[in-house]
Amino acid sequence: MTFLLDGPAGPLEALHSRASNPRGWAALVCHPHPVFGGTMHNRVVYRIAKAFLAAGADVLRFNFRGVGASRGGYDGGIGEQADAAAALAYLQKNYPHDPLVVAGFSFGSWVGFQAARNCPQVVGRLGVGVPVARFDFSFLPAVTLPTWVVQGDTDEFGPAAIVESLLSRCQEPKGLTLVPGANHFFDKHQTELATALAAAVAWLQGRCVQD
Repeated sequence: MTFLLDGPAGPLEALHSRASNPRGWAALVCHPHPVFGGTMHNRVVYRIAKAFLAAGADVLRFNFRGVGASRGGYDGGIGEQADAAAALAYLQKNYPHDPLVVAGFSFGSWVGFQAARNCPQVVGRLGVGVPVARFDFSFLPAVTLPTWVVQGDTDEFGPAAIVESLLSRCQEPKGLTLVPGANHFFDKHQTELATALAAAVAWLQGRCVQD
């Protein structure tokens, strides 16, 4: 069931899912652009959450300000970064000794990755459909965290060549999965997306979680 967590512009609607096989880590998953219908129930966001849950990570999803029952209104990404920081603060309070990972789809990756820079408990990043042609990701190489990106190789908002160039400037460990024929929304490629996400989450687990 959804609940409300404290946000900088008012309560944020959230969903805290518990893994059936907890492995001592947790993930924040950020949704795509609010102006274009993005919510925490987006199908790609759901698949990201499902992959983390299968790997034993508890998952927090939430709606940015102005979406669903979350108070406030769209703030050009600045307020949304504060929303993501509030969601990370919630995870820090509930998982004070566990590693955290930030994941996001599209706009959610841009917002979540920036919020993660100010949270030392975050030990890894997963970007899906990273919109490098629409938003400035130049900050990404400066943060030395294990990072994996899953991208459609025909993504209209994140061309593969630009994503590859960006990742080439990031420090190891890092990785990229290009889903053949998939567009930004992975239309008609949801099965391939699920397979890619499972592999990416397993890779992050191997680098972020101590057995």
